[in-house]
Amino acid sequence: MIVSCGEALIDFLPVKDVNGNDSYQPKVGGSPYNVALTTGRLGIPTGFLGGISTDFFGELLAEELERSQVSLKYTGRSARPTTLAFVSLLHDEPQYAFFDENSAGRLHDPAIHEPVGDEVEALHFGSISLIPEPIVDRLAAVMDANRGKRVLCYDPNVRPTLIHDRDAFSARVEQFAHGADIVKISGADLEWLHPGVDPETVAAGWLAAGAGLVVVTRGGNGVTAYTPTGSVFSPVVPVTIADTVGAGDSFTGGLLARLSEKGHLTIDGVRKIDHAALKDALDFANRVAAITCSRAGANPPWRHELAA
Repeated sequence: MIVSCGEALIDFLPVKDVNGNDSYQPKVGGSPYNVALTTGRLGIPTGFLGGISTDFFGELLAEELERSQVSLKYTGRSARPTTLAFVSLLHDEPQYAFFDENSAGRLHDPAIHEPVGDEVEALHFGSISLIPEPIVDRLAAVMDANRGKRVLCYDPNVRPTLIHDRDAFSARVEQFAHGADIVKISGADLEWLHPGVDPETVAAGWLAAGAGLVVVTRGGNGVTAYTPTGSVFSPVVPVTIADTVGAGDSFTGGLLARLSEKGHLTIDGVRKIDHAALKDALDFANRVAAITCSRAGANPPWRHELAA
């Protein structure tokens, strides 16, 4: 089982109404939530560890998880409000405005659940749940408790509008990256964290500090994975783009799913994967992300939508 840990929220996507006026359409989302939808829909046993409200939006979030074959065993429900995110698509990458104070996700305490079971082969972390207190410290404790027992995957998924102390946030990213078996990061996030520094240099530093595999996505310029023995490149899959919301999350889910079904999603497996097997996983993940980009919102594909 792959368990994705963090926020579940509602994305409000810009649309035109029947009269041509600007409007917003609510869609389920949240970076770790999208990863869970992806692995679940790809047929991998999946769970979601996080807080979901019992309000109207929370019900939508929980229902979509269950429809996507995602277990709620590690999910906490509360009457606190759902986090909301308004999305702008005017730039190369989506821009977000978040409303997250006192939300079900931000105040969730994973300690209320039983410890992660032996059936869990990997935990994925990232995005806005690793910024505010108290949830960041609570998820960091989950990471610490599981390090060395199962694969830890981390995607910073930087959201600058929520970051009030850049230096403190950057230090956290370094801490989490050094302790992860897989670090997935976009080129834009890497540039924000390390302006002007070549991605290969940053990846080499993370690998030397303890990371097992570093994967850098560059939108239409493809994906490069860095390992202690070299790098592997995978080009994007050409597609007519509706938007790129959730594309990176779908890529992460596709990568974890492929590594799992091919028997590589273990600590040793990730750290010793050969370049051919890694290329296969990257190519598969790019196909998953391409399908997500072909339709509006974070709507990852089901397994039957991909060839073997």
